[in-house]
Amino acid sequence: MRKYIYMDNSATTPVKVEVLEEMLPYFNEKYGNPSSIYSLGGQSKIAVDKARKRVANAFGANPKEIFFTSGGSEADNWAIKGVAFANKSKGNHIITSKIEHHAILHTCEYLERQGFKITYLDVDEYGTVDIEQLKDSITDETILISIMFANNEIGTIQPIKEIGRIAKEKGIYFHTDAVQAIGNVKIDVKELNIDLLSLSAHKFYGPKGIGALYIRQGVKMHNLIEGGAQERNKRAGTENVPAIVGLGKAIELAYENFDEHNAKLESLRNRLVSKVMDNISYVRLNGHPTNRLPGNANFCFRFIEGESLLLSLDMVGVAGSSGSACTSGSLDPSHVLLAIGLPHEIAHGSLRLSLGDFNTEEEVDYVVEKLVEIVNRLRVMSPLYENVKGEEKCTQKK
Repeated sequence: MRKYIYMDNSATTPVKVEVLEEMLPYFNEKYGNPSSIYSLGGQSKIAVDKARKRVANAFGANPKEIFFTSGGSEADNWAIKGVAFANKSKGNHIITSKIEHHAILHTCEYLERQGFKITYLDVDEYGTVDIEQLKDSITDETILISIMFANNEIGTIQPIKEIGRIAKEKGIYFHTDAVQAIGNVKIDVKELNIDLLSLSAHKFYGPKGIGALYIRQGVKMHNLIEGGAQERNKRAGTENVPAIVGLGKAIELAYENFDEHNAKLESLRNRLVSKVMDNISYVRLNGHPTNRLPGNANFCFRFIEGESLLLSLDMVGVAGSSGSACTSGSLDPSHVLLAIGLPHEIAHGSLRLSLGDFNTEEEVDYVVEKLVEIVNRLRVMSPLYENVKGEEKCTQKK
């Protein structure tokens, strides 16, 4: 049976064996409630504390600044709403960008209905935010800037250090959605002046359903869930100990193997990009050519639909994506691709291939081979492509 080739690591990753092994005892051996005072509960509490330290160590935080959540979307929601409602006496203005994850955009839309004012920054053709527009957008009412560390669709890494500096100078809280960046970018929250940071374990070979929000000490925040003393009274509810243990182990592994991991992904990505660009016509690489996540390759193929491309790839054993996994059921073109200036008809032909630790050069070559065949086949059925080919023939005759 042919091996299935998985190239959608930006959507989720498999749990690494070492992570699973560390999680397993906390399902049926060390199953105590961390809030209990007897020894069985104490074992769980020790495990949760250890995981909290591992997460904090990954980006230079204090363990007391780490709060476990159900994932990145919850962390994003908490960061935006928590700051907004706790600081509305100071101001009601928030700055974000047009290419944020929908966990940010939809939360901001919700806050607009509550009377908050939101500025959505433009981005350039590579998906980089406009720093001058950011500066010009700041008012006396601005209480929060939220800009993602790296884009989940096109992989562009934002000028986080500069944004953090601007926010600190103006006395404005700075949140970054680092869900895609963890394990792919070295982060120091103190050096970058980050006040709040969201992450999710399943993006770096940990389990699904667990994430964290870094909240710098001193940030004025509303609690997320009332009802118990868990997470220092900010998020009530019995901790998901096995998942928290998995998150801690996964993030530790991500930075232990950082250089090796990134070098491999960059090599595979460069091989993939060069082969696609050399062998397929009318293709565009989206995102910044160099300042991007190491495993991200996002293309637009003219004259075909991304959905047809994905289904055809699946039939030959390849998993890819047209963008964010959270919008895979939508027929609308990517808001990210529209924001970088692509017209609807080109944005509809997008394909994101995101590489991971388990991909190989042989898999890259196979995917490119099949991609060439599929694109050529789909274009034969496209009247738009036929028109272009006809125009080319006429030009050549002249």
